[in-house]
Amino acid sequence: MKVFLVAAIVIFLSAPLGAQWLTYRTLGLPRLADGKPNVAAPAPRTPEGKPDLSGLWQRIESKYAENITADLRPSEVQPWAQDLVKDRVEDLSKQHMSVQCLPWGPNYTNSARMTKIVQTPNLVVMLDEGLTYRQIFTDGRPLETDPNPSWMGYSVGHWDGDTLVVDSFGYNERSWLDHGGHPHTQALRVTERYRRPDIGHLQIEMTLSDPAIYARSWTISLGGLLAADTELLEEVCNDDNGSRRKHYIGKASDEEKTEVKVAPETLEKYAGIYEEQDIWGQGPHPRIIEITVADGKLYAELKGREKIQLVAQSDTHFTGFFNWQVDFSPGPNGVPVYLNEVHVSGNYRYRRKK
Repeated sequence: MKVFLVAAIVIFLSAPLGAQWLTYRTLGLPRLADGKPNVAAPAPRTPEGKPDLSGLWQRIESKYAENITADLRPSEVQPWAQDLVKDRVEDLSKQHMSVQCLPWGPNYTNSARMTKIVQTPNLVVMLDEGLTYRQIFTDGRPLETDPNPSWMGYSVGHWDGDTLVVDSFGYNERSWLDHGGHPHTQALRVTERYRRPDIGHLQIEMTLSDPAIYARSWTISLGGLLAADTELLEEVCNDDNGSRRKHYIGKASDEEKTEVKVAPETLEKYAGIYEEQDIWGQGPHPRIIEITVADGKLYAELKGREKIQLVAQSDTHFTGFFNWQVDFSPGPNGVPVYLNEVHVSGNYRYRRKK
């Protein structure tokens, strides 16, 4: 069976086995009777009375990771930028920062990566497992007006009640705004708002403005979950000297050349909701995939992302799922109990719930 696409996930999720402190109990957290963290307990506060955002946070998967302009109309994005996005998707997003082992720039905020926040009275630091960091100065200094462009930009923050407001500027043009490939210029301005309503949750708003490409500024809502009783792992993208990038071959449209016709009654048997069984990599877990059928085509929606049309390569094997693939294992009646999310690093099994 010919496989066209490979998973970007292996680039930025691989981690060494046996790493230290992965099950070390986080100190100072309120606990329930069973010993689990009480994620609904009030958020901690600093001696200054502000919410303490410190902790290890897992950003929640959202549709904005793939398409940050999901709430914009096509007419609000410059035509050349739309064409560039199409070209990047067709090229399997091979130039995304995660594949090229480069800092993600503003795309960190709307990604599903982990971050460790360290909060002090005059500085908030955000640490990424890929050894990239952000400095957010809260000492009253003004934002740079003519900065030397950098991957992570320049950030200053202030408190608006219980909300940390972060203004950022000075990004270089080499980073993307999402994995789908939306570009930005050096005029990009980003405002983030962080709230911690309780121990276990982080609420994030991200407002973007880049008038050279986008007709208006827009705001997206994101979230994070406290990753308790574990620790941030070092993950160096280029540890393999780029060997994994060699798997990124072909184009996204290659799979359409070998698309096969699958009987509608077969597709209908695949429709359902499937729950992740092989817990691995970044959460939140378990992940859910919903399979639906419309107009003789099969669609898959990884909860938190948009719905994607799958391309049949056989009666049971489909491509086009965010550069991954989907395999069904039908039982005697043709209805599958499991589906496999196929990655270059191995398959991940989902059990049918209904």
